[in-house]
Amino acid sequence: MIRTVEVKEITENIREMCIEANHFLAPDMGRALDRAVVSERSPLGRKILEQLEENLEIAAEDMIPICQDTGMAVVFIEIGQDVHLEGGDLEDAVNEGVRRGYVEGFLRKSVVRDPLIRENTKDNTPAVIHTRIVPGGQIKITVAPKGFGSENMSRIFMLKPAEGIEGVKNSVITAVQDAGPNACPPMVVGVGIGGTFEKCALLAKEALTREAGSHSPIPYVKEMEEELLERINGLGIGPGGLGGTTTALAVNINTYPTHIAGLPVAVNICCHVNRHITRVI
Repeated sequence: MIRTVEVKEITENIREMCIEANHFLAPDMGRALDRAVVSERSPLGRKILEQLEENLEIAAEDMIPICQDTGMAVVFIEIGQDVHLEGGDLEDAVNEGVRRGYVEGFLRKSVVRDPLIRENTKDNTPAVIHTRIVPGGQIKITVAPKGFGSENMSRIFMLKPAEGIEGVKNSVITAVQDAGPNACPPMVVGVGIGGTFEKCALLAKEALTREAGSHSPIPYVKEMEEELLERINGLGIGPGGLGGTTTALAVNINTYPTHIAGLPVAVNICCHVNRHITRVI
């Protein structure tokens, strides 16, 4: 049965989600930070983690953004094929939600209209929108504001198939080492393996929205997530890049079929706040 949804409902939800994601840490990230405070072996590293948690508490209590870089809005939308949208264009509705969220929420506007002319749009639009049609009659929206301190540290590697799983692991470690303190560690490392040049990057971005501490259902991928987290935390970069045993809070890997001649790998790094929020309407 066809279900009708007014696009203004999408706009209002995205407005609220932009504000919420920028003021309140996602529950999974809160739990990951709590675990890190307990497990961190460096006194300085533990102190930094405690300061980060204190900052997050102040942000929530006083409605101050958890980071001054309130990010470029990345929006994932899964639309059930039994949903009929009315009242306007979907992309316009999403961007209106972002505009209202950032303007009414007094969030920093960081988007420029042209990548070279650099004129600020003054409302943080347009968003980066990824839409997918799925079975059912619901709409699932994930808003993930992405700051560029960590985004700039992300990498794509077009490996030869013969490089195999060790090549993938080495690529991830290389990306994290190159990022060092610039990605505001402790970080979350999203990894995409397979597909094409652009598909692996999307896989890595989506991986960042998966719950920290969860694992891939594919056994060898789960093992790789666990191994890479251990190796990354052994690099000694630590909280704030000042040394310690907590360089990453999670490594999340997504995979996809690929061509016989290729092995694309993307590493999308996010800082310790890793903002993401999901709603179903």
